[in-house]
Amino acid sequence: MNTKLIKTTTAFFEEKFGNSPSKTVLSPGRINIIGEHIDYNDGYVLPAAIDKIICFTFEKNDTNMANIQAIDLNESIAIDVTKDANLSEVVWTNYLRGVLHQLKLNGHEVGGFNCAFSSNIPSGSGLSSSAALECGFLFGINEMFNLGIKSIDIALMGQSAEHWVGINCGIMDQFSSVMGMENKVIKIDCRTLEYTYHEANFVDYSLVLFDSNVKHSLFTSEYNNRRKECNEGLAIIKENYPEIKSFRDCDVSHLTNLKSKMTDNVYRRSLYAVKEIKRVIQACDALDKGDILTLGKLMFETHEGLSKDYEVSCDELDYLVDLAIAEEDVIGSRLMGGGFGGCTITLVKKGSEDVIKEKFTKLYADQFGIELKIYDVKISNGTSLYKN
Repeated sequence: MNTKLIKTTTAFFEEKFGNSPSKTVLSPGRINIIGEHIDYNDGYVLPAAIDKIICFTFEKNDTNMANIQAIDLNESIAIDVTKDANLSEVVWTNYLRGVLHQLKLNGHEVGGFNCAFSSNIPSGSGLSSSAALECGFLFGINEMFNLGIKSIDIALMGQSAEHWVGINCGIMDQFSSVMGMENKVIKIDCRTLEYTYHEANFVDYSLVLFDSNVKHSLFTSEYNNRRKECNEGLAIIKENYPEIKSFRDCDVSHLTNLKSKMTDNVYRRSLYAVKEIKRVIQACDALDKGDILTLGKLMFETHEGLSKDYEVSCDELDYLVDLAIAEEDVIGSRLMGGGFGGCTITLVKKGSEDVIKEKFTKLYADQFGIELKIYDVKISNGTSLYKN
């Protein structure tokens, strides 16, 4: 699939700019196996890069202008790299402007270049195409001008570029896009940015994303509420247990002892955070042992917590997970991402994918009158140079 994308992107570049690109960069989207809504609660996340990518082609042009073509949108921009970046009404360009702004802030001077890019990351599916866009663009400029920026700093500058655009994201998306490794997940400590790789060779199972094809508008306001409720819960815990610094230092018993001091919502949000942090640790242990059945069980538990305690699911996502629970050949499923729509991530026994996809598609359409989108993903390498 990616070979075709690379060929069409290269052919477009050659036709548009009249010569072959000197650098071709592949920048992947990401999934998160487990560890949802705990990046801002000082927890751990367990993401991985996937085989859905943005392909970038680059060539220096000996001017001050960056001529950039978004092939899929049939849109282009020209940016003077010597001038300060400003936000534009054309949203996709801001991620690239943000990267150029970060380069300037960090004292890196670059010349003009031509760039064309195209993607097979499904838009709006929660697979972090914006992180792939920032990091792939920055990676290519780094290679082209020999800037010597380290991988971890590419991720951090990509995150800063997204903040500049106005989206206050955590580090997970950019980190996994840059640092991903084939058949491995990355356990990232969201407090220290320390990270470890864990085997994620699912052997007898396939990773399938079922896209609910809905996005409920509750997300932004409820996301802010969850952060507020978690902060409130942690403040009550610290008041009563001064030795505790964050939810990762807590046990469920700490919370049950304080249940009467918390509102029901604050208690349940805090309970989810404490349990999910422990589930990520258990998931890494299961992966290290090749125990994929336990990983699947933890995924189901996470969804239950996200739906009942954290209340960020929706009828469509709950229905997809209920379908998964009823299938003998599905060992784990949960909503992935912020919630209120988007995808479920599901472990399906190899050989039964087609039957299950067909069944879920029909039942989902019957239930909601919505077409289910389905993506097969494999865990892949992070942002890299493509070599013929």
